Amino acid sequence: MLAGLGTWQVQRGLEKEALFRAFARGDGPAVPYQTNQAQARYARVQLAGRYDAERQILLDNMIKDGVVGYRVLTPLHTAQGTVLVDRGWLRAPPRRDQWPVVTVSDARRTVAGRLDALPRAGLRLAAADGEGWPRRLSYPDIATVQRIYGQAVDPRIILLDADAPDGYARDWRPGGMAPERHFGYAVQWYGLAATILVLYFVLNLKRIGSRA
Repeated sequence: MLAGLGTWQVQRGLEKEALFRAFARGDGPAVPYQTNQAQARYARVQLAGRYDAERQILLDNMIKDGVVGYRVLTPLHTAQGTVLVDRGWLRAPPRRDQWPVVTVSDARRTVAGRLDALPRAGLRLAAADGEGWPRRLSYPDIATVQRIYGQAVDPRIILLDADAPDGYARDWRPGGMAPERHFGYAVQWYGLAATILVLYFVLNLKRIGSRA
């Protein structure tokens, strides 16, 4: 079992290495955003449209440097359809009945950023769709997003460039632990497995010796 856990951590580390490489490849110039064409995760894209400031989503319980806040998702209506733009992290007000100010102009603009997916929780529980705007949601999936908007929304989101206007804190990087930590945990699991194996043989050899 311990060796299996070590192997799982190695696999996770390799997956994270692939994500980090994909993120690094997205550092180049932005390419046109395509709704109906496959584009690599973390690819840097650009598209033109207008923000819908009246129907924004606040991703709840987003922690940054130990502080609770929201990630602000703003619909961008384009000629190709609607896509959510993650404008970054914003500190939550001290009380739950208070709402952060997330107003933004609906002037036509060109937006650039990285393609990504909606963040997912390790364990997703059923959650209400909420009410009012901005809508506070906890790890919604794309089906929930499309239901509350009553229209098709691209399942991908755009992580707004760090130097773009009308954004908040944006220190984008692949989510979760770095590959090195996964490999470190793998070494620990393999080490425990080896320790137990050695103890098993040592104790049994002692038992055989005492019987002899």
